[in-house]
Amino acid sequence: MPRAVDGTKHKDRRKKILKLAKGYYGRRSTNNRVAKDAVAKAGQYAYRGRKERKRDFRKLWIARISAAVQAEGINYSQFMHGLTLANIEINRKALSNMAIEDKGTFSALVSQAKVALGK
Repeated sequence: MPRAVDGTKHKDRRKKILKLAKGYYGRRSTNNRVAKDAVAKAGQYAYRGRKERKRDFRKLWIARISAAVQAEGINYSQFMHGLTLANIEINRKALSNMAIEDKGTFSALVSQAKVALGK
C-alpha cells in the first residue's frame, strides 16, 4: 500500500499552521517547517503574556492609588493598612477607578483610613 504524502489530513494540518502564521515576516508565514516553530514560540509568548497582563494591571492600579493618596498626605502602604483596620474591603481596581473618576468618595475613604490609623 503506497504511503499518503499529500492527503487531506496532511494538508489540513499545514493549512492550520500557516493560517496561524499569517502576517509573520518572510518564510515564517509561507514555509511550513519554519512557520511551525514560529507559531509554537508565539504560543509560548502568548501564554506568558496572559500571566504578565495580570501583574502589569495590578502594578498600574497600585501606582495610581499611590499617586492619589500622596496628594492626600499619606503613603500607599499606610492607606491600605488603614482600610484594613477600618474593615473596608475594596479591590485595587475599584480603588484606582475611584481615584480617577470619583475624587470625593476617594478622599472620604482616605480620611476613614487616617481615622483608623489614628492620624
